[in-house]
Amino acid sequence: MSTEKKVYIALSVDLVHKGHLNIIKEGAKRGKVIVGLLTDSAISQYKKLPLLDFKNRKLIAENLKGVDKVVTQKTLDYTENLIKIKPDFVIHGDDWKTGIQKNIRKKVIETLKIWNGELVEVNYSKDI
Repeated sequence: MSTEKKVYIALSVDLVHKGHLNIIKEGAKRGKVIVGLLTDSAISQYKKLPLLDFKNRKLIAENLKGVDKVVTQKTLDYTENLIKIKPDFVIHGDDWKTGIQKNIRKKVIETLKIWNGELVEVNYSKDI
């Protein structure tokens, strides 16, 4: 059994920018990075539909430096994937402390407590 830490990062990967690359880099410092790629349906719950389809976004995510694995995240709620993967860390920008994702953040924290996982929040890249 591998002792390498698991890191979970949920992304849409429609437009990859330096903020995403920073989050992946931070995750890679902590262990094996697993990207939960949001489906079109999940993305549409909080913003407009992506320009690229899921298949193309997955291809991009799989080829980003620092990403070890890509899994499907069907909803904005991370719970299903977190329980399956039991990551040691979830990495996210600190922009989700308020707004539509506030409750999702709270649920991630509650879920991680079950196995002593940790939420790591990096500074949001405001100049994107």
